[in-house]
Amino acid sequence: MANAYTVIDEQNWKRKLHCQIFRNSIEPAFCVTFELDITCFLKEVKAKGFSFTMSLIYVVTRCANEIEEFRYRFVEGQVVLFERIDTAFTYLDQETELFKVVNVPMERTMESYVAAALKTAREQKEYFTGPLGNDVFQFSPFPWVSYTHISHTNSGNKENATPLFDWGKYFERDGRLLLPFSVQAHHSFVDGLHIGRLAESLQDALNKKL
Repeated sequence: MANAYTVIDEQNWKRKLHCQIFRNSIEPAFCVTFELDITCFLKEVKAKGFSFTMSLIYVVTRCANEIEEFRYRFVEGQVVLFERIDTAFTYLDQETELFKVVNVPMERTMESYVAAALKTAREQKEYFTGPLGNDVFQFSPFPWVSYTHISHTNSGNKENATPLFDWGKYFERDGRLLLPFSVQAHHSFVDGLHIGRLAESLQDALNKKL
């Protein structure tokens, strides 16, 4: 069942004009890559025996849910604001070297989310279980390369406003562990200001003890 949402009165909405302009763009989504310092976070998740990938998905989802602009979507032509967004991530099948897309609802704690995500990913047999709902953040980690830029396939659906989060292979610089991290979002709802707020919130969360 999809998460609850509120239909926005677009005529009296502050983003009405911005939404209309970008909604009709040839490419309405934009992607930004920046670095995150994961020195403390990696140490913490290793100490607790948590999966780094699933732990990071949890943190990103929690932080993005706190920023209203990341919860807007188009549903049947209308602009809606979801109360909560869950997760959908790629998971590599080690035998076939093909990925599957796994859907996992958000949990209240990192420990419970990581356990549920790993269990679901390992037990799922299908590569794809059907079209993704509007109420997810998509994650597609790319841990083999420390990239400085990434692009994505485009289905041609201009009203696909699901944010997509990626990260590459972390590396050391000046004694710190840095992670290339990317955010793709629909410009009808998300501006650079909001990605900046997410980056700040993420770094703050990654610096804290779990």
